[in-house]
Amino acid sequence: MYTTFFMNMVKKIEFTKSALKQIEKIVLENGSNKYFRISVKGGGCSGFKYSFTFDKKIEKDDLLFNKTIIDKNSLDIIDGSIVDYRQEMVGSSFVINNPRASSSCGCGLSFSV
Repeated sequence: MYTTFFMNMVKKIEFTKSALKQIEKIVLENGSNKYFRISVKGGGCSGFKYSFTFDKKIEKDDLLFNKTIIDKNSLDIIDGSIVDYRQEMVGSSFVINNPRASSSCGCGLSFSV
């Protein structure tokens, strides 16, 4: 089950039920005045890396998906992606299945387009 958000009817991103549930949980634990921020930064072993942080402020180039904010530049890179939250024996983490990524490293946070 995915929840799809369309931004400007051109860009889209999907969240699994597990990801939405975890985002809601951690936002509530960290204060209702905070947002969960997903961004793409330069760096990592493959060129780009995903960043998951908290933020109290929505900037003018941010787009809001419930309690998650993504800046427009990052959304351009992760357009069409599915955000998931996985719990495995070695730990739990957010995972972005990015159809635009041409390669990624073993950690799952670093990728190239």
